[in-house]
Amino acid sequence: MNILAIDTSNQVLGVSLLKDDQIIGEIMTNLSKNHSVRLMPAIERLMGEVSLKPEELDKIVVAKGPGSYTGVRIGISTAKTMAWALNIPVVGVSSLEVLAYQGRFFNDYICPFFDARRGLVFTGLYKWKNNQLLNVLDENNLLMDDVLKKLEKEQKKVLFLSPDISVYKEAIHQSLGELAVIPEGPYHVPQAGHLGLAGMAKEVTSTHELTPNYLRLAEAEANWLKEQKDKENHG
Repeated sequence: MNILAIDTSNQVLGVSLLKDDQIIGEIMTNLSKNHSVRLMPAIERLMGEVSLKPEELDKIVVAKGPGSYTGVRIGISTAKTMAWALNIPVVGVSSLEVLAYQGRFFNDYICPFFDARRGLVFTGLYKWKNNQLLNVLDENNLLMDDVLKKLEKEQKKVLFLSPDISVYKEAIHQSLGELAVIPEGPYHVPQAGHLGLAGMAKEVTSTHELTPNYLRLAEAEANWLKEQKDKENHG
């Protein structure tokens, strides 16, 4: 089975090609650049490098968020368009779940997160058991202070993984001390190969049913809805 994995949900742009569970090619950049301009050229280049034609693809796996609203939309719209044109299935995988694959051989809790500004994070809690990634705490948009208080009560070792680790590193150490495990830089960058692997076992839904996992409304949309509600209340 030939799988194309696409991740533009955050700053990292990752594209990977897997033949069954083996990565045969991958392109990844961790730069603040426009994903919309760079995604298709990256896919075309990678497929050319490994001599794979689009019609030889069997499945597309895409990171569906949470993360950057624009980035999530770019990845999902590209994946859905390609899947529809090629008449092949497309699968969405949580961007947090992809990051949790970096802790594949850690035995305790794994806490992946993305900074959502103003002290908030997109996060969940995971644990690997019997070669399966279990969701211990549902993904949510929470204050990092509240997340750390909850983990402090558990008194268990926690592996923290995030491309935004530097923002909360000090707070994590202050709250959890030696219970906090924070690895070196490369472990905090989601890998498109892991995305492809995670998507292999996922149930396929129809192309049109695949929707982004924003975890919260974009600020502009939230403000607009608030204005509409205010108008109704004062109407």
